[in-house]
Amino acid sequence: MCGILGTNFISDNFSSALNIMNNRGPDNSSIYTCTNHQFGHTRLSIIDVDDEANQPMIFDDILIVFNGEIYNFCELRTLENLSCVTSSDTEVIIRLYQKYGVDFLNKLNGMFSFVIFDIKKEKYFCARDRYGKKPFFYYFKDNKFIFSSSIKSIIKVLGTTPSLNKIALSQYLQYFASLNDITFYNDIKKLEASSYMLLENNELFIKKYYKINTYKQIDDENKALNDIEELLYKSVESRLVGDVEIGSLLSGGIDSSLISTLYTNISGKKIHTFSVGYSDYKNYSELEYAKIVSKNINSIHHPLEISKNDFLQVFDTVVDALEEPHADSAAFPLYCLTKLINKQGIKVVLSGEGSDELFLGYDNYSKFLKYYEFKDSLSSSQTSFLADISSSLQNNTKESEYLRRVICDENIYNSFGEIYTTLQKKRLFKRLPTFKQEKAKQNPVDWMSYIDLKVWLGQSLLSKVDRISMANSIEVRTPFLDFRLVDYLFSVRSDLKVGDTNKYLLKKIANKYIPEKIIHRTKKGFNSPYNEWIFSIYGDELLDLVLKVNGETNLFNKDYVIMIYNLAKTNKFKQHFWALYIFSYWFNKNYLI
Repeated sequence: MCGILGTNFISDNFSSALNIMNNRGPDNSSIYTCTNHQFGHTRLSIIDVDDEANQPMIFDDILIVFNGEIYNFCELRTLENLSCVTSSDTEVIIRLYQKYGVDFLNKLNGMFSFVIFDIKKEKYFCARDRYGKKPFFYYFKDNKFIFSSSIKSIIKVLGTTPSLNKIALSQYLQYFASLNDITFYNDIKKLEASSYMLLENNELFIKKYYKINTYKQIDDENKALNDIEELLYKSVESRLVGDVEIGSLLSGGIDSSLISTLYTNISGKKIHTFSVGYSDYKNYSELEYAKIVSKNINSIHHPLEISKNDFLQVFDTVVDALEEPHADSAAFPLYCLTKLINKQGIKVVLSGEGSDELFLGYDNYSKFLKYYEFKDSLSSSQTSFLADISSSLQNNTKESEYLRRVICDENIYNSFGEIYTTLQKKRLFKRLPTFKQEKAKQNPVDWMSYIDLKVWLGQSLLSKVDRISMANSIEVRTPFLDFRLVDYLFSVRSDLKVGDTNKYLLKKIANKYIPEKIIHRTKKGFNSPYNEWIFSIYGDELLDLVLKVNGETNLFNKDYVIMIYNLAKTNKFKQHFWALYIFSYWFNKNYLI
């Protein structure tokens, strides 16, 4: 896990821009200049920790800067008969490029963003992993190209802060984060997941190299269970590659508990596990469940309890580390936990992200399937009648909004992490910035799983996990997001995945490995008492800041903002106000102070 930076011109700010990413790579920092091109790399040494694997790496006039891990690099080296000088996964990427050009990305099993520069051709080849685990930001304007793992590094090279992208704000208020290739800064973009980019002769070309296939091939439950269990074992085992100690995040939920148990079984040793809870709001804490699993697998367990004061102390640091507004309050306890992991001398942990999206773990899924069933049950005359009376429905609740979508033949399900609906945003914004929504797939099970993998997980959760964990120089690996497992689960017949409970298939597998109390407990998610804390700390100062920023930007309707604030004080619409507050805090710090 590392930080990468590059420009197609010489910048006086390059070294200081690279230093911004020291947290992403505290073990080594290097810069290489080639004619008018600069490349920088900060390294967190995990695979082949010797100096020979430092970057930028150059072989045969091919240069690479690479962030991430390729789990199957040893296998590829053998299968592809690659002649390598180092023992690193980085060189394997160069050798594959020499052998196949750009047509090797689907051979890689890992998380990555990298840039290969052909020195003789002056050609850039940039790529990002399938699900967006590793960040890749870039700026390309007036023939000036900058790329980086960090938005701040790009801004440092530019020497000026770009203006606010209002479409990103609209996306964020609905989906927790900016989407697709957009960031909060005009002209700074993201290379989308499962994409590669070529830059040659000042012409930019972007193409997708991977997409999810939803063709159903598996209709036997026993076969599905056996195959999934085998794939899970392989996925965990492959993510144990490296020359450093690997720990495991353990919330006490089924996902992290199963991953930690499989890791223990595969390694045959006592592993380090890490959990976080809250000293003053026990109803949010899952430490007791994590303790049960830890005892079951005999792990070296590190529980952490955080308080309101801990939250206050890290607040500015966390917002800063996220670089853009991000509405997931779980970033704050995650920061405290990864800081503890760093102090324990551990660089890598396994985590359970991806399970809910692939195995239908969210309770919302069963609720939305009922909306789809209701829609299919309506005759054309019934739909027409409901359309006539829909305007009289109360439309400030999500339930009435979902019913309206049924009647109006719109996407019923947009994302698990949907905050403001489109109608609510129309009330909030004085002039709503709009963007195109992806058209839903025909199969609602496939659609919900697919769009959450792409938006809720790919745009929100994974970006949060990367930026927060790397703020403390910790690499997080996600076994559920092995592409072999993802592809397989989308080939399983939908009714087998739905079953008679959430995570039907995973629970059947987990029965072999983890306590029944963990499997059948109520799902909590990575929640925190953020709303209680911010109101007890800041009170009406929260609203004052939002109104101050709105006075400068003139984006929102003041009366609606005040209404959302008053509801949040009673623990209603609290995610709505939190998103507004985080944006306002970020904007104030980056543009007004």
